[in-house]
Parts: sequence; C-alpha cells; structure tokens
Amino acid sequence: MQLDSTSGWCHGVHHCPSPNFNQRPQAEVSLLVIHNISLPPGQFGTGKVQEFFQNRLDAAEHPYFASIASLQVSAHFLIERDGAITQFVSCNERAWHAGQSRYAERENCNDFSLGIELEGTDELPFSDQQYAALTALVRVLQDAYPAITTQRICGHSDIAPGRKTDPGPAFDWQHLRTALQQDKEPT
Repeated sequence: MQLDSTSGWCHGVHHCPSPNFNQRPQAEVSLLVIHNISLPPGQFGTGKVQEFFQNRLDAAEHPYFASIASLQVSAHFLIERDGAITQFVSCNERAWHAGQSRYAERENCNDFSLGIELEGTDELPFSDQQYAALTALVRVLQDAYPAITTQRICGHSDIAPGRKTDPGPAFDWQHLRTALQQDKEPT
C-alpha cells in the first residue's frame, strides 16, 4: 500500500469515490480519527456502508435506513471485518466524517483530519485482520503526514464527546499503539 501524495489516493486499496467531500482549507493534516460503522446496525459485509457514502442507500430497504438515507457523509477509508480497505475520499480533500467536533481547542476537525471507519459496533471486538490493516494504513498515513503522531490518533468520541461514542469500548487502543510502536523499533 502506498499513498500518492499528488492525488491523495492510496494504491493497493479498493477505490469507491464518494461525492461527499469538499476542498480542504489551507490546513496541515495533523489528526487521525477512528470511527465504527455497520449498516444495518450490527450487520457486516452488506455493502451498505459503501452505498451510504455514495448517497445510494435505499431508505425503503431497512427501517434504520429511512433515518439516515438523506445524510451526506463520508470518510477517507473503511476497513471491513476481513481487513479489506476501501478509500472513498482523497486524503487531499475534506471528507465529511467528524461533524461538529473539537480537538485541542480547535473546531471543525474535518478541516485537518483523516477519518477511518472500522466495520463494527461499540460493543463487539474488532477482528485481528482489521487491526493489521489499520496498523498498515496508519503507517502509510503517518509517513505522508508526519504531524499525525501516535498521540494525535483519536476516536470520534474524543472529538465529539456526548454526541458520539465510537469506536467504542470494544476498540483496543493499546493493541493499536503497541503495533505502531513495534513498527518503529529496530529489528
């Protein structure tokens, strides 16, 4: 996997472009936000997240979809349960993943962050394949954006407390931090 800095698209991952983005303001990318999503809630491998991020979700297909089908949201990446990575928005553009948010006294985290969705829920453990894919993706992103230090990787709940709970208590932050630290140690 490699990020093309000119286009902002990663080679070696699936591309599923979303229309839900706009130009990033003159701001250094310095934050990585981890989310979780499943559509319908608690169901995996349905392809509905991809439809949702492309504004193609059929509101009549499931009762929950009726409440979200009109939303226009996206993330830069989705990591499915099997570790497959899909990119929806160029890293050079502002994806619409954080909503009303604040990090280190700075508002509007979409302006300076990248968003990664993990297929999952707050309560169910994430898969080993997801952690492996997430670690590899974070390494690539940190190489391209040195301001995204391990300390500047947070959950949606950290930037929108009281409004968002993801990635939730089932996400193993120590697992991710340990994996990232191991990558930095000489072999």
